[in-house]
Amino acid sequence: MKLKHLLIYLFIPLALASCKKDRDETENPETEILQPPVAPKPYSINENFESGIKAGYDVADVTISTGSWSMNGALLGSDAGDIRNGGKSVRIQGTKDNAKRNGNLAMNFDVTGLKSVIIKSSFANFADKQFVTATNPVALKGSWELQSSKDGGKTYTKVGQTITETDIVLVAHTFQITDPAAQRFIIVNTSDYNGSNRVRLSIDDITFVGEGESGITIGGSDTPPDDGGGTSTGTPTTPRGINIGTDAPPATGDNSNLLFGNPSAANMISAENYLLDMGYYVESYSKSRGTPNWVSWHLDNTNTTNATGRLDNFAGFKDLPAGYYQVQSTSYSGSGFDRGHNCPSADRTSSTFANSATFLMTNMIPQAPQNNQQTWNNLESYLRLQVNNGNEVYVIMGSYGIGGVGSKSTATVTTIDNGNVTVPSNVWKVAVIIPAGDRDLIRAGNTSGIRVIAVNTPNVNTINSDWTKYIVSVRDIETAVGNGFNLLGSLPQSVQDAIEVKKDSGI
Repeated sequence: MKLKHLLIYLFIPLALASCKKDRDETENPETEILQPPVAPKPYSINENFESGIKAGYDVADVTISTGSWSMNGALLGSDAGDIRNGGKSVRIQGTKDNAKRNGNLAMNFDVTGLKSVIIKSSFANFADKQFVTATNPVALKGSWELQSSKDGGKTYTKVGQTITETDIVLVAHTFQITDPAAQRFIIVNTSDYNGSNRVRLSIDDITFVGEGESGITIGGSDTPPDDGGGTSTGTPTTPRGINIGTDAPPATGDNSNLLFGNPSAANMISAENYLLDMGYYVESYSKSRGTPNWVSWHLDNTNTTNATGRLDNFAGFKDLPAGYYQVQSTSYSGSGFDRGHNCPSADRTSSTFANSATFLMTNMIPQAPQNNQQTWNNLESYLRLQVNNGNEVYVIMGSYGIGGVGSKSTATVTTIDNGNVTVPSNVWKVAVIIPAGDRDLIRAGNTSGIRVIAVNTPNVNTINSDWTKYIVSVRDIETAVGNGFNLLGSLPQSVQDAIEVKKDSGI
């Protein structure tokens, strides 16, 4: 009996040890801890219809800040009778006869991740406007409805309730969206017909509110796939100079390209820090590198009117000083690097002069395609979104270092074009965002009313498309560039000390 008990007592610890070993091997707490999912970032994108031109009711597509819109029986109106928040609103004509040919405004692009759509609307105040009131119950009834399509505009389904207009003042209407799938919308004027009269409606400030990637690129994509740097061959485009129109920023004062300072004290003497005033932007150019050290420009909604599209007229700059190597439109050919804009094409669509200026090779750097077409394009679109939402932005972009990785191999490339153009190791940008207004430097001096985004990215083709992962402080960039580099030098030192050490949230 004692031996039996002894065996039982010996078996119990062994069994427990065996169970413990099994748990240790299969239930390691450290390997089972799951990281909480990263919440998608909210977005709010406003289309204010300030850019673009359409004067007639005929059906036509119009490219404005958020993309291409179809206007059928609709136009961009700026008359006294067009009720608007700003310079323009969409005027949608009602049916001309009992056939119910209703005017409409339709998106030619999709948006994803939506939570709601907010649309401001009103009667348009024209002579034939007669709307229902308590004392005039038989007059015209103004109404419209929102419809959604999830098959690229082939079929539409009504969203929410029909909106009935009762006054000549813009009223915001919110439509809740329960499906985050990609979809586009059409606004249809469903107003009653009454004899020769027809209701005209004003639509303005359509706001898309959602989470994650919206799919909307504000101002259009600045850089299409293969920006010509990888495969373009043949005879270079004839070099040209610049033409400066009345749409160029002023030389000094508010909205000028160098309002926040000349960070390297660029001048017209130093070959490695040569000041080029290109009208639509200002830069410091390096003779030995064949690229800008930095480019500075002002951005507001007068610069992004879409009066012209992307011209793609890359060319050398013929007015460099004597003895400077002239980088050509084909100098990046076969290199695996894009002709990466500093001042983007989509930031200068107010005229052909403005857009052409951005395609001069003195505005380019050899940029890894993924860096250029994804990460940088996303940041540029984000800044144009800030303008679209009522702000103005002062931007300084630059590059430094030697050696990047393009699309041809995983090896670091230091120069292209037979050694005449240096490939930078890093590409950076600083953006000062303030509400649109006057006395910009003074307002920026109030640190509570200014937002500063600083980003520094490696010039490699394996870069993440999310620019917020590369947010740094302004001081970080100054330190990296070195040589006494001083960004935002026009601000008081105390203001610089307060804002240049902070990192923006990216939201």
